[in-house]
Amino acid sequence: MDRTDGGRARFRGEPGGPQDLFFAQSDTVPRPVITRGEGVWLYDDAGNRYLDMSSGPVTANIGHGNEAVANAMAAQARQVAFVTARQARHLPNLSLARRVSELAGPGFERVLFSSGGSEAIEFAVKFLRQRAIAGGEAERRHVITCMPSYHGSTIGALGLSGDPANEPFLAGFGHMHPKVPAPLSYRLPGNHTAETYAAHCVQALESKLDELGASTVLAFLVEPVGGLATGALSPPESYLQAVRTLCDRHGIALVYDEVLCGAGRTGRFLAAHHYERARPDIVILAKGLSAGYAPLGAVLIPEVWVDWLAERLGFGYTHTYSAHAVSAAAALAVLDVYEEEGLAARAQARGAYLRERLDDLHTRSPLIGDVRGKGLLLGVELVADKAARTIIDSQPSPTDIVRARGLEHGLLIYSRRTAGGKYGDWIMATPPLTISEAECDELVSRLERTLEAACSDLRAQGALAGS
Repeated sequence: MDRTDGGRARFRGEPGGPQDLFFAQSDTVPRPVITRGEGVWLYDDAGNRYLDMSSGPVTANIGHGNEAVANAMAAQARQVAFVTARQARHLPNLSLARRVSELAGPGFERVLFSSGGSEAIEFAVKFLRQRAIAGGEAERRHVITCMPSYHGSTIGALGLSGDPANEPFLAGFGHMHPKVPAPLSYRLPGNHTAETYAAHCVQALESKLDELGASTVLAFLVEPVGGLATGALSPPESYLQAVRTLCDRHGIALVYDEVLCGAGRTGRFLAAHHYERARPDIVILAKGLSAGYAPLGAVLIPEVWVDWLAERLGFGYTHTYSAHAVSAAAALAVLDVYEEEGLAARAQARGAYLRERLDDLHTRSPLIGDVRGKGLLLGVELVADKAARTIIDSQPSPTDIVRARGLEHGLLIYSRRTAGGKYGDWIMATPPLTISEAECDELVSRLERTLEAACSDLRAQGALAGS
């Protein structure tokens, strides 16, 4: 495979072409052609085996090649593959909505399904906007989010996401919602600790409410445990409690984006279940809910809110594939796997074990500045100088170098350079929840060899301290 163009030369000149031909040619990380998956392992057309270190984009929570899920999908497709919720009900929708609501617990009695996370984010915002209009509060139109953050890739969701790189694209075209600082825990200004900086971020939210007028704000949308935009940031519970208090004071909805951190990945079905005194009004799920076997997202909303709106305007913005029957059948089978294999509890136990191994690697590798997260949602931050916490200046970016070297050592790595490196560079340690301790050991061993190779590349550029 040609490393100079990401392996795309073989497809040029062919009709159609694969998805990656649309990506920037500056991305030179090869893309293997995956032909088979089993558990935490993926295999390409050349017979190479890769450990899926990140579950794709933190999605393949139950691993690859699960026969029970595949059979459930096939059986449903043979019975009825599609009916629109606008015309009829179907049993997988009814069963999945009831099951998700029961797993989520009181306050989440109503479940609205979408085709994925970005769509579910927009469903939640549109629901809140319709509710405000029906309640005579049409002035409520702002959704405050954090900088940095990520909430999806539709035009609306990009405006909710906190990434300065989106601003030229959206200028005069899309709407950028107001932002407040995310409660980052690694690179902190002044003499702040993680707790004091989190308190500062709460004050920034309060100031933003004063600036906008709290009566114009629909919601505060936040990831209770961060994803790619913050490298698995896990803010102190005091931050989420203070945010909850502010939202209550001003009649603002608190919405948790659990597209990555939900569905058992942090050790509970919802990340919100870790924070009893900071429970959100709405939760958004996707990715792990169907574990990559079919596209699916979900919005969890209180019964009293949904039923009240249904008596007035109702929610009128569902899409064609909302509550798709095969996707719902897939998710029901995935939830069976969660229950039968105790995967939420395993995420907590395996997450603690993997965190211990990564912390040990942190002490040995000059590239690792920080390891953070909750359960099996872990981020590894890369630095040029551990003492100074310096961001790496290299071409290609350090995350691309690590991804390319990872392939050579049998690791599929998901990584992010947020805002061109302004907020840091990190890779995700988010393997399937089915991973064993021995496979955790193998992951860390392969990662250590990957980082050693990446260090050599970066030293050759003079991009690391002392090089």
